[in-house]
Amino acid sequence: MIRLLKYLKPYSFFILAAIIMLFIQANADLALPDYMSRIVNIGIQQGGVETAVPSIIRQSRLEQALVFLNEADRERVLSSYDVVDPNTAGNSMTVNNQEIQIQESVFILKTTDAGEMDWLNGTMSKALAAVTGLEQMLANPEQAAQMAQSMGMNLSQLPPGMDIYQLLGSLPPEQRATLDSALEQQFANLGENMLVQTAIRSVKTEYETLGLDPGVLQNQYILRTGAIMLLVSLVSVICAIVVGWIASRTSAGFARDVRKAVFEKVESFSSTEFDKFSTASLITRSTNDVTQVSMLVLMMVRMFFFAPIMGVGGIIRAMDKGSSMWWTIALAVVILLILVTVVFTIAIPKFKLIQKLVDRLNLVMRENLSGIMVIRAFNMQQHEEERFDRANQDLTGNILFINRVMASMFPFMMVIMNGISLLIIWVGSHQVAQSNMQVGDMMAFMQYAMQIVMSFLMMSIMFINLPRAAVSGDRIAEVLEIKPMIKDPEEPAEFPQPVRGLVEFRNVSFRYPDADENVICNVSFTAHPGKTTAIIGSTGSGKSTVINLIPRFFDVTEGQILIDGVDIRSVSQHDLRQQIGYIPQKSTLFSGTIESNLRFGDENASAELLNQAISIAQAGEFVYANQEGLAAEISQGGTNVSGGQKQRLSIARALVKQAPIYIFDDSFSALDFKTDAALRKALRDNSARSTLIIVTQRVSTILYADQIIVLDDGMVVGIGTHAELMKSCQTYREIAMSQLSIEELS
Repeated sequence: MIRLLKYLKPYSFFILAAIIMLFIQANADLALPDYMSRIVNIGIQQGGVETAVPSIIRQSRLEQALVFLNEADRERVLSSYDVVDPNTAGNSMTVNNQEIQIQESVFILKTTDAGEMDWLNGTMSKALAAVTGLEQMLANPEQAAQMAQSMGMNLSQLPPGMDIYQLLGSLPPEQRATLDSALEQQFANLGENMLVQTAIRSVKTEYETLGLDPGVLQNQYILRTGAIMLLVSLVSVICAIVVGWIASRTSAGFARDVRKAVFEKVESFSSTEFDKFSTASLITRSTNDVTQVSMLVLMMVRMFFFAPIMGVGGIIRAMDKGSSMWWTIALAVVILLILVTVVFTIAIPKFKLIQKLVDRLNLVMRENLSGIMVIRAFNMQQHEEERFDRANQDLTGNILFINRVMASMFPFMMVIMNGISLLIIWVGSHQVAQSNMQVGDMMAFMQYAMQIVMSFLMMSIMFINLPRAAVSGDRIAEVLEIKPMIKDPEEPAEFPQPVRGLVEFRNVSFRYPDADENVICNVSFTAHPGKTTAIIGSTGSGKSTVINLIPRFFDVTEGQILIDGVDIRSVSQHDLRQQIGYIPQKSTLFSGTIESNLRFGDENASAELLNQAISIAQAGEFVYANQEGLAAEISQGGTNVSGGQKQRLSIARALVKQAPIYIFDDSFSALDFKTDAALRKALRDNSARSTLIIVTQRVSTILYADQIIVLDDGMVVGIGTHAELMKSCQTYREIAMSQLSIEELS
């Protein structure tokens, strides 16, 4: 898989953009539980009052709170407020979008600095909590007497007209220190969270006293926070859509580029490379394997970067909400990792088998389709059905097993997630009861825990699919990294112009890769322009091998092949094959029209040249018998024309090329003798300047050839004309007499 990463380089910008968008999306998703926590904690529990710093407070109330602060803190608090006198400003004023009536001077908060607000929140929470506590104690005479006694005071001896706050403000330094120490101890026992909550209740009471409607404050805060949540959700949705588009584009583009690279590589294969990969395997590698890898790319762009951001961010935010419950998340992650490890161990071996089973299924299917007539002729339909069923069942059973294992994960995942939710609620409820956590924080912690678990799940799913994609990637890389045996020279030579087409074999020997013995040995002959050179021999004598060496489908093991005196290995494959019109033993037509198939020889060929090639190939009788003519459709593989018609169209396709060399590899086998004779005569009349090399097993086809080369067991056993070989070559004479009568041979 790593070997294919270079095909992602063109999409580096898109991947970087996706990472940025995923970071934004993850932060947006992680922010939503926090806003939900605020709605519960502040909007519902605190009535929309966010901090212990009142935005408006009566002068009398503020003076009561300032009693519990030192001189420096008092000055700093007063500097954060503006005083409003009802006598000068009027009795009516608007606060928090509500109109209220004021009967005494009030203080309006003027500072907006975040640092200053944090300090005020901590300071005012203690002062207001002290005021609230004092009022509660005064409501209980026994408790008030105990507090006074602890400070060395007697409340019954208070001077007339002096209240408790005046008394506290006039305490000697020693008693004041004792009071401050007692308050600090009480604040420490309460905890910061409970301290702020107590102060906020005092602020709410103050707002109600001033005439502010608490319901309006609550609704304003909830609606404002809800609107922010909607905006954050919209940002998350937009990012998700953009990332999805980027991931799809990157994955599809990557698949396109890899498929193109595989196709181009396969096109450069020689016959040696095709022997290493079956057709079914190459089809699977360029389709199913590429699909598996592209799906992994899609998952990587969408999950590989998103899951860690969500996991790490969720852990950080969860610790902020409830650090004492970290072990619940750790427990969930450990259980999840154990589950994934078990699934991973069971499924991985099966994943590695899938692609081989797909290859096998494709192979059986192709053989069934291509050999359907043979199967029917031998009544082997039942056998082939069973053969296909075995391949199909093997693949199906393997995939079903994997799907069952994967499907079993999700019920376990739901058990883990629901179990962790119950555990968080159980532990969190005790934290709430002990005033160590608010309800909203517990709910947010639970959502963060789910996000963390889902992040690990996404990573696990990706890593479970990684082995199959890795196998597919390795199979693709095997094709892309194979070095073709036949390569162009670094500085290719050129044929002398114009190319005459003189083909010369000099002591040529050849053996197939990994073979122990040569297939042909010391073959030497010359095929002259304007002459017909025929190659004949028994089955397996090496006829097709000899002519396959001319277009460099294979390279010679020893010796040289020259065209116009130039070694064919010193020129580019394109230039070499540009000089050859090749008609293979097995005729192949492509889906399209007759004209599109003929233009394989020359896409710019004129209509006159096409008609001439059809005429020479003796194909006019069936081409023009159809009203569509050259526009007649040819199905895939030419299955809608007969074998003889297919051969004649293949010959016409080569003739359109007007090459100096024509190679006919047993290309007349499907023709009747009359058509064979007419075609050969037309070739002699219209290709007088070209070199014709004909491989055949028919003696009648080469009776009038200018030169006949007889092969036996890979060696040349005779060269000459028909008459000369009948006298001098025993092998040729045996072949000829086995096919024709003495009268026909004379």
